[in-house]
Amino acid sequence: MLEIYHRRSSVEKITGLSRSLIYEMMAREEFPRPIRIGRRAVAWRESDIAEWQARCASDAA
Repeated sequence: MLEIYHRRSSVEKITGLSRSLIYEMMAREEFPRPIRIGRRAVAWRESDIAEWQARCASDAA
C-alpha cells in the first residue's frame, strides 16, 4: 500500500497543533517523530498521525 507523507504545515492543519507544541510533544514522546525525506527535509507518515489521533480519541473516552 502506498504511504502518504505530510510536511509540518500539513501536520499542523491535520492535528490543530502548533509547531512548538508538536516538537514539545515529540520531546516527551507523546507525538510521532518524522522521517527524513531529504537532506534537509522531514515528513510524518499519515499512518503514524492517524494512529496518534486514534490513541488520543481512546484516551479521551
